Amino acid sequence: MFQLISLISAWAIPVMVTFIPLYAFSRKVPVYESFVEGAKDGFGTAIAIIPHLVGMLVAISVFRASGALDFLMGFVSPLVQSLGIPAEVLPLGLLRPLTGTGSLAYTTDLIRVHGPDSLIGMIASTIQGSTDTTLYVLTVYFGAVGIRNGRYALKVGLFSDVVGFIAAIAVCLLVFG
Repeated sequence: MFQLISLISAWAIPVMVTFIPLYAFSRKVPVYESFVEGAKDGFGTAIAIIPHLVGMLVAISVFRASGALDFLMGFVSPLVQSLGIPAEVLPLGLLRPLTGTGSLAYTTDLIRVHGPDSLIGMIASTIQGSTDTTLYVLTVYFGAVGIRNGRYALKVGLFSDVVGFIAAIAVCLLVFG
């Protein structure tokens, strides 16, 4: 089974990159012109989301630089350690919904310090793949299309992140712990 999944993983992107343009060409779609038109639209979208992105990055920087993240982690660490959860992965649970780059940097640091085959490294990697950058997605994509009221999407997104975080820890503790 593992060999089949590895084979599919190795060939999935090359097959799609080949299939999609060939399919479009067979349907008489001007592939290159369609790509250029999409790139023009993407550039306009990128310009529109810059203010939202800058605002979110400033808020994240203030949260981390103010010591609020460290304070919160110090408060919650004894509770999670009593449950057998490594306290080192807690900041990742807070960073991941905020910033993909920040959470990836933190995950990289955890793996560098504890090793990729350590329980902490495996939990961090699983969290990284099981959760999303919810606030980034809402800020950038909702801002790009002008949606002003995203409270339901925020609730569902953050709930999904909490479930993904807990599930990642539970599965890793069950399988590797």
